[in-house]
Amino acid sequence: MKDKRTYKYEKEHGEDMSHENESKIDTVTALTDQYRTELHQYKERESLHIKTANQLKGTKQIVLDMAQTIRELKTQNDNFQAEIARLREEIQLLEMQIKK
Repeated sequence: MKDKRTYKYEKEHGEDMSHENESKIDTVTALTDQYRTELHQYKERESLHIKTANQLKGTKQIVLDMAQTIRELKTQNDNFQAEIARLREEIQLLEMQIKK
């Protein structure tokens, strides 16, 4: 095995034998891996945010629909109460006519 610090040929004298470039490549690889990890975490958080936003939007629509239904039922109840009051008055008139 060739020793990394020895020169076999004269033209190798100008080459970098310290392998500093290899450490730069390792640093770039580490930074790339870190970037990928952080990007994955960001995508997971974004996915959770979108899921939560959709759930809130759906819940809001359900609440709005229920509120509309309650308003409609209240209106119907008011109409029924008015009809009941009208029928009671009519019953009272009929009872008075029967008593005469």
